[in-house]
Amino acid sequence: MRLIAILFLLLFVAAGIIFGALNADLVSFDFGFARAALPKGGTMLAFLLIGWVLGGLTAWLGTSFAHQRKRRRALRGNKVSSAKPA
Repeated sequence: MRLIAILFLLLFVAAGIIFGALNADLVSFDFGFARAALPKGGTMLAFLLIGWVLGGLTAWLGTSFAHQRKRRRALRGNKVSSAKPA
């Protein structure tokens, strides 16, 4: 199974290298405070990677906050149910 994952990884890395090489023409970006002329393929791959990392980080933080919220609700429910009525 690990060999298949490594082969897929190498396949996608090779496809990314080929994509970047075939789209080597420069594209100008104006960020408001700076201008840059970057290769189109490399820029697209870099922003794809940044989006992938930010999406994974968002999903990870969302699930960890959901688990914390569920744990707090469970603790709060136990405290309320264990209190004796007057």
